[in-house]
Amino acid sequence: MTNKFYTIAKYGAAALGIIGIILLVRVIMGGEAVETDAELQTSVVDPFVSFTIVMLVVTTVLAVGFSLLGLLKNGAALKKALLSVGLLAVFFIIAYSVSSDGEVTNKFGQVIEFGEKGSISKNAGALIIFSYFLGAIGLASVLWGSVKDMFAKN
Repeated sequence: MTNKFYTIAKYGAAALGIIGIILLVRVIMGGEAVETDAELQTSVVDPFVSFTIVMLVVTTVLAVGFSLLGLLKNGAALKKALLSVGLLAVFFIIAYSVSSDGEVTNKFGQVIEFGEKGSISKNAGALIIFSYFLGAIGLASVLWGSVKDMFAKN
């Protein structure tokens, strides 16, 4: 069964790749006319974009689906994943609580476009602080692994 599934998947992936290449060649052969002619854009570029979006959705659903299936089959991995997601949620809550919802100004003190005081400013600030947390955690993990390997007995 696995060999049959592998063969079907291999030929399916090849067919999708060929369709993508054909659509890409159509866009490339359109040249500069594709940029200026709206009707040509609709007939050449739109199918390529639609195909790309469908492929993105399908691969995302498959990747997330198989990951969740693997987690559901392994209780220990599921517990570890839920603990990690919970820890990330705690870090985000901390980042959100310390972020400012004040105005965003340029160097002259003028409020920049979409930089008004409010929730958008607070969300952006929270995500910036959250990325600092993740960067610090990643750096600490790399350093910890290096130090641990230096002192490990061979």
